Amino acid sequence: MRFEVIIGGMLSVHAQHGVFMALGAVEGALSAEVDLGRAVVWHDGRATEAAIREAVGAAGYDVLEVRALPRILPTI
Repeated sequence: MRFEVIIGGMLSVHAQHGVFMALGAVEGALSAEVDLGRAVVWHDGRATEAAIREAVGAAGYDVLEVRALPRILPTI
């Protein structure tokens, strides 16, 4: 399962690292890919939108939008 998170105020690599570390503390988060202004979080189903918003907020940034992304299955 994946969430895409649109984040306001991220303007540096330092910001990316802070958000990455904060998302790593979310229960159920398995992995995160963080770019300036955006993150994709892979989770096992226990991570909630509220927990992700709280973690990003604790890192000092504003969550503008969170949306669940469809599951991607490999093609054979």
